[in-house]
Amino acid sequence: MSDILPAAAPATAILALLALTACQPTGGFAHDPSSPYAPGLVPGGVAVDGLTVGHRLMAAGEYELALDAYLRAASEQGATVDVIASLGSANLQLGRLGQAERLLRQATAIDGTFVPAWNNLGVVLMETGRYPEAARVFQTAYALDSGQTDSIRENLRHALAKVENPTYDPPGEALSLVSTGYGQYLLLTRP
Repeated sequence: MSDILPAAAPATAILALLALTACQPTGGFAHDPSSPYAPGLVPGGVAVDGLTVGHRLMAAGEYELALDAYLRAASEQGATVDVIASLGSANLQLGRLGQAERLLRQATAIDGTFVPAWNNLGVVLMETGRYPEAARVFQTAYALDSGQTDSIRENLRHALAKVENPTYDPPGEALSLVSTGYGQYLLLTRP
């Protein structure tokens, strides 16, 4: 029995020392800016807007996560034209063309001057082979944009070429506009 007690005493002392060490304040882990992981929550900090997060995720090619962020934005901000158009754009990138078309038409009905919704609706129509309607939609987007965005002009040119010759396949990629706030656009290429 006395042989067991001396062996247990050092183990107890080590456990007590570890427990006291764990109670010491360390200041926490510092966030490494080069780390691919997101920083932890900042007490009293402000959450980043769901639309901003969604746009960043779209730019990174994370369309499902972007859709989740846009849904969060919808719950926080309501069904604004920017939120609905962004939901449509995410569905477009995911290949859910029916959902994308319904949402983008809804966005154009809410605000008939919102250029990203018109352009993305044109992209959906092009993807579904409705070239004449796509050309009309791109014309609307181009007119509302006052011809300032080259990609809309290219989309319109592509649609008009497809109306004349449905087998026409232009070099390069078709472009999709994703809204990043009223009147601001982030161009994403369609694969």
